[in-house]
Amino acid sequence: MNLQTKIKVDPQDQKIDYESELFMLGSCFAENIGEKFEYYKFKNEINPFGILFHPKAIETFLWMATQGEIYTETDLFYHNEQWHCFDAHSSLSDSSQDALCKRLNTALTQARKKIASSTHIFITLGTSWVYRLKSLDMVVANCHKIPQREFEKQLLSVSEIEQCLQNSINLIKSVNAKAKIICTVSPVRHIKDGVIENNRSKSHLIAAVHGVKDAIDELVYFPSYEIVMDELRDYRFYNADMIHPSETAIQYIWERFLEVWFEEKVKKTMREVEEIQKGLAHRAFNPNSKQHNMFLEKLWSKKNQLQAEYPFMDF
Repeated sequence: MNLQTKIKVDPQDQKIDYESELFMLGSCFAENIGEKFEYYKFKNEINPFGILFHPKAIETFLWMATQGEIYTETDLFYHNEQWHCFDAHSSLSDSSQDALCKRLNTALTQARKKIASSTHIFITLGTSWVYRLKSLDMVVANCHKIPQREFEKQLLSVSEIEQCLQNSINLIKSVNAKAKIICTVSPVRHIKDGVIENNRSKSHLIAAVHGVKDAIDELVYFPSYEIVMDELRDYRFYNADMIHPSETAIQYIWERFLEVWFEEKVKKTMREVEEIQKGLAHRAFNPNSKQHNMFLEKLWSKKNQLQAEYPFMDF
């Protein structure tokens, strides 16, 4: 008896290995998967401007990064004793205007280099809902707790999202024509907007991604949203907030992702990395014992062997 609807995922060309350079952009789910890559010591960059929830914010970031644009102090604003930028997440905000400006521009410079050298670029779309700042008539990446009356809430249409994605892909290709671009829709539920509104939002994202994929055959879609909605159709695969996928769900999606993008020899190295990571996290009952010292010697030997083959790995 089959009690689960299995989503078909096809193995892809241009596999990910330890020579690959990865760049993750988008919603908090991009960070969930990005953290998996970091745990297994891949060369990986995650959201230089912090979490970017919607397609327009991603497009704006890619424009600034790939076109060599910079931020000045006039692009920043002061609110709740912090300086902020409407294009970046509040995790970058600072009490110093100058420090924030430098942080943003350093992130842009580094991002341009990373995008240009990346073999795989992942774009994770979270929502079609955006907030337009009335005073400047601009869509913001983050409202930074400014009163909602200052914004107009809008739902991006399918065609608007398609244009954002097309522009984003063109911007990437302007500095890196060879990168494999992978799109996915985040399974995180934006129910603050309402359940019906969340479903409208996700449907726009899915329709738009496939509209662009139909036009650009090399664009890859990974069905993380569909895996959670169909294969993991149960609230036990969500955290207590009933919004974010649980660790079990993230691990399940990661394992489905491995089926698509990884050869067995890479998985073997990943198991070696995991063994070292678990060893480093181990708390000894008796840290001064001979047995524990032997364990540490064996662990350092494995770590040194791996780092000799992959010098970029930092444990």
